[in-house]
Amino acid sequence: MVSMSDVNIIKAGVEDLPLIHDMAQVVFRHTYRDILSSRQMEYMMEWMYSFPNLHKQLSDGHVYYIAYTYGRPCGYMSIQKEGIDSGVMVFHLHKLYVMPSEQGKGVGTLLFKQAVAHVSGCFKPSRIELNVNRMNAAVEFYRHIGMRILREGDFHIGEGFYMNDYIMGADIV
Repeated sequence: MVSMSDVNIIKAGVEDLPLIHDMAQVVFRHTYRDILSSRQMEYMMEWMYSFPNLHKQLSDGHVYYIAYTYGRPCGYMSIQKEGIDSGVMVFHLHKLYVMPSEQGKGVGTLLFKQAVAHVSGCFKPSRIELNVNRMNAAVEFYRHIGMRILREGDFHIGEGFYMNDYIMGADIV
């Protein structure tokens, strides 16, 4: 485990997009190597991590944070305000990834706490929701940190590909 003093989490800007892109080349591929076909992997990498799409995400209101352990980048997350649902502001946690060498050390929990802090500073009551592939081992991580399955769905993302996800959520009061 890393201690909070060993991890520094910073809000990312446009200048950090190459770093996010490079980390995704490792961690996204590692995460989905046994779940997605190589064709779907390449499609999703372009869809989510090409430089034009990363720039578009920032302009669409995604807020990225990067975690550093001992000065080395080790993970990232992005969150975006979606809107009000029954008086609750909903934020979507689009990405939360920790480099394979740093998984299981508490970095993901610290990134999630940063998402909670971001949301808490914006609007209360709030809810954080995220899509997680039903076959992804991270489902248990999200349960462990207090999220619950709200619903599930199969979402067409283009070119005949689907995301087969749980939508998980956590209330922030």
